[in-house]
Amino acid sequence: MRDDITYQVLVNDEGQYSLWPAHHEVPAGWRADGTTGTREECAAHVDEVWTDMRPRSLREAMS
Repeated sequence: MRDDITYQVLVNDEGQYSLWPAHHEVPAGWRADGTTGTREECAAHVDEVWTDMRPRSLREAMS
């Protein structure tokens, strides 16, 4: 099955990332990081930038 959906990369205040269909409204608590493309392109971007999966609040508490 071919995926013709354009995705965008979202990030929340905890620094967690998600892929979201670009034609859908961004849900509360999330913001677009400016990356759009195929699912694979967006997933590759997330893999590159989200190197620490811990929520921001946990990373700060452990510092």
